[in-house]
Amino acid sequence: MPASPFVRHLPEYLFNLSRNRLLLLLLAFAAVMIFTGIGLRSPWPADEPRFAEVAREMVASGQWLIPMRGGEFYPDKPPVFMWSIALFYWLTGNLKVAFLLPNALCSLLTLGLVFDIGTRLWNQRTGAVAVMLVLLAPQFLVQAQKAQIDAMVACWIMVACYGLLRHFFTGPSWGWYFTAWVFMGLGIITKGVGFLPAFMLIPILMMKVRDRAMFSDTLTWRCALGPLAMLAIVVVWLIPMVLYVDALGTEEALAYRNNILFKQTGERYADSWGHLQPWYYYLTSVIPSLWFPLPLLFLALWRPLADSIRHRPVIPVLLVWIVLVIVFFSLSPGKRGVYLLPALPMLALSLAPLLSTQRPAGWFPPLMTSLHLLLACALIAVGILAWNDHPKLVEKVSDYSRDPARLHEAGTLVFTVGLVWLITLFGFWRSRALGRLFVAMMVTWLLLTTWGYRILEPLRTPRNILAAAEQQLPADAQLGMIDFREQFILFSRLDFVHFSFFTGRREEERNAWKWMSEGENRYILTADNLDLQCFTLDGGRELGVAHRERWLLLGPDQMAPDCSPPAKVRQFTTTRPGRWMD
Repeated sequence: MPASPFVRHLPEYLFNLSRNRLLLLLLAFAAVMIFTGIGLRSPWPADEPRFAEVAREMVASGQWLIPMRGGEFYPDKPPVFMWSIALFYWLTGNLKVAFLLPNALCSLLTLGLVFDIGTRLWNQRTGAVAVMLVLLAPQFLVQAQKAQIDAMVACWIMVACYGLLRHFFTGPSWGWYFTAWVFMGLGIITKGVGFLPAFMLIPILMMKVRDRAMFSDTLTWRCALGPLAMLAIVVVWLIPMVLYVDALGTEEALAYRNNILFKQTGERYADSWGHLQPWYYYLTSVIPSLWFPLPLLFLALWRPLADSIRHRPVIPVLLVWIVLVIVFFSLSPGKRGVYLLPALPMLALSLAPLLSTQRPAGWFPPLMTSLHLLLACALIAVGILAWNDHPKLVEKVSDYSRDPARLHEAGTLVFTVGLVWLITLFGFWRSRALGRLFVAMMVTWLLLTTWGYRILEPLRTPRNILAAAEQQLPADAQLGMIDFREQFILFSRLDFVHFSFFTGRREEERNAWKWMSEGENRYILTADNLDLQCFTLDGGRELGVAHRERWLLLGPDQMAPDCSPPAKVRQFTTTRPGRWMD
């Protein structure tokens, strides 16, 4: 069957390369896209400073079993992701590089597995197209260069799905079947949801019921042993953690165990307390934008896709699994776009064999061309408005900086990106719509991870606030914080004190007042919008703006004459945590 126009536009010699050479070429290109920018920026809120600080404390303290944040147990996530950052920090001594390496490497592995399974199920052309589709969706590259757990757990889920597909559709391969369950276990101790590949057994069992001859060599009693392999991996972490907690026997240690085993798993799923969204959130706000243009391509290939469902059993298995994952996360009240990342490679694999051989619906190319032009014009317009200090843009940037040069430089970047989109549209007019979009997206990503990082770095960290405090304080001063946030401890070159992440604001404040009253050269860092009872903001030294808030430095003169004692004394001191920047 002839290749689709999108694939015919690619140099034919690519598909004449040997399988290994083509894989290496694709991974080399992906590595350029994923690794460009690593080392150019620091951990940015919301999640990255937390994981980087936990990893830094693991290396500094030598205690790796239970994650610690500012000397206090961190019970929200299992430790595997923090272990990986700590390992690279220990190896390199450079936290700015180490905190992004785990997800970068995991994302490369994901792409390699996508190519390999696409090649085994269909051919090299399909495997290469699937890799390009994954790279095209914005969510993949964004998460590949973020220090959030989701790219890593998506990789473990991809390994597990790969193992199941190898066993049931190119097998039998019992080694890969049990490897799949092992990586489900690793996914569970990375972020709880590592069991999602097991959902793939649902459509496989449904097919087996309809046709008993299917999977006769692969769906046997031995399959029931798979969950034991998953549990074995979980137990490798669980038993030492429980024994360590029991040995400590402290209230904090027991709270950590109960939180990580119960509150952050079943309770978080069934009765989430954050990121609350309606059931249709993923369908309307995540998939159309973060997976663009794959949802449109799905609709444009619907007719050949419907035909392939009847003739290629692997396609309905992939599609049903994607639906089950979306339904699983939609049933929980707490929703984040990154939760769906593991399903993205499976969608690319579902579409790749069709895109390799079929022409999308007639409406698809002009729609993509129109969207390409519209986005190019919008970006150019925003850049021009930024140069002219449009009030809305000035107001937006003022949350991070009062320097107009920042807005102008950002405007230049946005304008340049708009020109890139315009040039790729008209300069590659003879190319197909998806090809033009791919080139524009890749060049844009390189600009954002180099030039964009340089612009955003001083705006996304509190280093300016802490530097202003350090200039006004003696070298032996200690800096405490009310309403503790991890990014401040990570970037402080002074001894940093917080008063527990798990107490209320009033308890933090009372502990802070007690701490200041008991020593010299002790100061409090606080946002100027907090309503405090033990301190006054009058006379506090202004430090500047960071993270959309103005920050003040409070000294002894800002202490109230007296303050109610805290219910429990909680003070956690970290000695010069920001030395990693030196």
